[in-house]
This record gives sequence, C-alpha cells and structure tokens, in this order.
Amino acid sequence: MYLPLAILALFAFLFSITAGRIEKTPISGPIIFISFGLLMGPYGLGWLELETTATELKIMADLALAMLLFSDAANVNKVALKSGLHLPVRMLTVGLLGAIALGTGVGWLIFDEFSIWQCAILATMLAATDAALGKAVITHPSVPSRISTTINVESGLNDGLCVPILFVFIALATASSGNEGPSLMVLHLVLKDVGFGVFVGVGFAFVGTKVAIKALQKGWLNELWGQLPVTMMALVCFAAADSLGASGYIAAFSGGLVFGYLARAKTHDWVLNTEGIGETFSMLTWVLFGSVVVVAVLKAFSWSVFVYALLSLTLIRMFPVVLSLIGTGERLQDKLFLAWFGPRGLASIVFAIIVINKQVPGAQMFAVIVGYTVLISVLLHGLTANPLINNLFNGNKK
Repeated sequence: MYLPLAILALFAFLFSITAGRIEKTPISGPIIFISFGLLMGPYGLGWLELETTATELKIMADLALAMLLFSDAANVNKVALKSGLHLPVRMLTVGLLGAIALGTGVGWLIFDEFSIWQCAILATMLAATDAALGKAVITHPSVPSRISTTINVESGLNDGLCVPILFVFIALATASSGNEGPSLMVLHLVLKDVGFGVFVGVGFAFVGTKVAIKALQKGWLNELWGQLPVTMMALVCFAAADSLGASGYIAAFSGGLVFGYLARAKTHDWVLNTEGIGETFSMLTWVLFGSVVVVAVLKAFSWSVFVYALLSLTLIRMFPVVLSLIGTGERLQDKLFLAWFGPRGLASIVFAIIVINKQVPGAQMFAVIVGYTVLISVLLHGLTANPLINNLFNGNKK
C-alpha cells in the first residue's frame, strides 16, 4: 500500500542531499525526475504504479506553479526591474503575440487536419514558458541581473497572459462564443482574467503581508508556525483568483511582487519554505509526467509532431523575441540567450489538460504535441543552461 510513497520519499531524500552538486552539472532536476518516473513506472521496472487522472496532474502542477510564481516574484531584483522593465514588457507584448501568430501560421502549414483556430490554440499553449524550468538560469550567479530578472518576470507573467487568449481561441474553435464579437470577448476576458487577477493578488498579499509583519513584531509568530503564512498566502492568491474566474497565475505572481516589496530584507527567509514546497510539488509532477505521460506520447510519434515541437522551441519562440528586443541596446548574444531560454513545462501541461476537459476538437493530438515539446524542452534547455552561461558570461555578473 505504501510502497510508492516509500520509493518517492527515498528518491526525494537522495536528490535533496545531492541537489547542490547536481546544479553544477549539465543535468537538470526535471531531467532526473522524468527519467526516474520512466524507470520506475509501469513501462519500466513497474515499481511505481501511480494511478492518476488528468485532473490530479493539473492540480499538482497548479500548486507547484502557484508557490513557485509567488516565491520567484518575491525574490525579483527590484533595482534591476526598475531599470530594465522595458525588456520583459517588449517580450510580453511583441514577443508573446508574435510567437502565437507565428506558431499559428506554422501549425496551419504543417497540420492539414487543424482549423486556423485549432492552430491558434496549439500556439497559445506552447507560448507559455516555465518559471520553474528557468530557475537554473534565474538563480545562476554569473547571469547579469537584468537578464535573470527579465527571464523571471517574463516567465512569471506570460502563462497568466496566455489564459484569456487561450479561452478566446477555444470559444472560437468550438463555435461557443455566443453573441459577443471576438474583440469584445478578448476585452472581457482580459479584464476578468488579468485585471481581476492582479487585483486579488495585490489586495490579499498587501493585507496578508502587513498582518504577518505586525504579528512578527508582536511576537505572535513562533518558529514552527512561522513557516506557513507565506505558503498559505501564495495558495490563497492563486485559489481565490481562480475560484472567482480570474487568472490564479497572475494573482500568485503579482502577490509575490507585493510581498517582496513589503517584506524587504526578510523576503528570502520568509519565502524559502514556500519555494521548497513548490519545488517538491514540481518534482512530483515531473515524476508523474515521466511515469504516465512520456511513453504514451512517444508511442504517438509522427514527424509532423516532432518538427513542430522543434520549431516551437526555436524559430517560433526565438524570432519574435529577438524582433521585440530590437533597439534595446542589448548584445545579439544576450537577445538570443533571452529568446532561447523560454522552456516549456508545467503551464503548457496545464493548458493541455484544460483543452481536453473543454472537449476541444483535436484535443488528444494537442496533448501529444505539447508532451513532445515539453519533453524536448526539458532535455535541451536543461543540458544547455550551464554550458551557455559559462560560455557567454564568463563568470562575470553585471
């Protein structure tokens, strides 16, 4: 009964005591997690028989994203953000919309069976980048702060921005948009998902942080329970916004920004536990991905899927981002670095599950394409992170 728990706990223990050493190698944590799930799962040794539904996988990924987005936002370098805000803004506007448009066009050329709206859904699912997979770059001491902050802010916000766009395309693909025109529907969803998401995240984080600081000053927080407030704050920001129909991702990230601003010097110590729990949920999600999803995806191999996955990670992502950074004064290698490190991961998996639950035509094929793209991304971005950082920045942080 408890054998899967024993195996997962032993694996987590072994990884935790070697994580510092592993971070210095080209092998990333997600590569190890997926490989472990594949080895131990039903298609490997069969020791890890995990029965999980798409909904359970989505919940696991959502919890991981909520805590990691909150903690990453809290740890954003505020000085670098103020001086270099134009970089993520360009990437979140011209870069993001350009990637969706280019991905739609490429999908239209490759997949004859998809309508233009189905191609747009696919492109949007794969436009969202993963803050957790980019952590090796964000936290590396050799990466200039303006670069790491840009990647952090872009990856923290773009999945939330993709949510209303995704639902617009789902409505258009399923012809369920009602009497609202596309432009009115976009405006409605943006105001609800993004605007209300920011409102919920900022509002609760402001009140929650003020209360937590006051409790600390009065000595009400003890060493044991003092580890929980920030984690619960992150989860409330996400869950409250999502329950109200807004973007939980936007709420978690904007709430983390507010918390980091108010907590100031205490930020790192307060969010460390939240970040650790988020990483644990992330690890479990990747193990499940390796155990349950990878083999099913590989069995559905086709050259069209493989080619689109590669193009999504390269041309479709990189060309619009480099284009968006023209005129910023950044070196070409820095622009290419920012364009390359847009790994696909948990957010794309969550979007694929949303599309399946919405019963969008072609949803199963979308899931295969997303699975391939995420798997290739985990491998390529994980293996290239440290070598590229060492080659481009030479250990000098600017």
